[in-house]
Amino acid sequence: MEVDEQARCRELAKSSSFYHAVYSEIEEVGWEHLMRLAGDLTFLSFRVLDKKGRVHFMEIQLDKAYPRVPPMVSADVPYIFNLEWSMNSRLKNLVQQFEEHLERLQGFWFTLDEIDRSLQIVDSKQASRAMSCRQIHIGNDCFIMLSINIHDPRSLPECRFMGSGSIMNSLRKTWKRNSNRWMRDKPFTENLECLLKIQLPRSTDEQKNNHLVECGICYAQYLPIGDELGPNSGSATDYTCENNSCSKAFHSMCLVDWLRSITTTRQSFNVLFGHCPYCSEPIAVKINSTKN
Repeated sequence: MEVDEQARCRELAKSSSFYHAVYSEIEEVGWEHLMRLAGDLTFLSFRVLDKKGRVHFMEIQLDKAYPRVPPMVSADVPYIFNLEWSMNSRLKNLVQQFEEHLERLQGFWFTLDEIDRSLQIVDSKQASRAMSCRQIHIGNDCFIMLSINIHDPRSLPECRFMGSGSIMNSLRKTWKRNSNRWMRDKPFTENLECLLKIQLPRSTDEQKNNHLVECGICYAQYLPIGDELGPNSGSATDYTCENNSCSKAFHSMCLVDWLRSITTTRQSFNVLFGHCPYCSEPIAVKINSTKN
């Protein structure tokens, strides 16, 4: 019986040490960045902003033997970085490595944003920052599948033609013949049209309107329904970026929370002044339209 009691005490001590370590390390990162936390502290999620203001969510799985056992990381990125870890590493080091990884992907995401913003993307709602491919409608029931080089996004992409008939055969030949004309300093869409010798269909108004429905921060059309949200419960997006080339929609409540997490945000009376998470244009949002 004494042996069992000693084992139980050792287990409790280990558990107590684990809980203390995780709580203290979350404190170092900042509780305002914590999005989810499991009851046993083995799973947590942080919201991380890259230098362009894009919102990313990093999910972390912890073993009870943490930090001796390195954490497992997942995120909406095309590939996960090689984690550098030691017994002295902490969650703040993990977040820092993730931020450095996001910085390396800025060129890749800039190219994806250009494609998503200007061309007709098939299943645009399914296109994510983790995907390096985009299927594009080019007219006449024809499509091209572009694969962007993650490490060299301004280079000539791989292109697969989807469709039948003489039109697609002609485009394949044109692409092959003109591929050496790809210029890295040209806008991506302009390069495509130059190689294919066609005018590519632009995003339709319907697609833009669908794009506006979802909040650019929480990626949901409606806020959750619950008493804690008060009058905002179940509400749709109610704020739109005034930059016509962006026009991203948000829930005011989400936008206020996001702006408050940015050190450069200014407040005057009941208005927060900052920058759009997507295009970095100046924005202003009233606090009294959200839950305090």
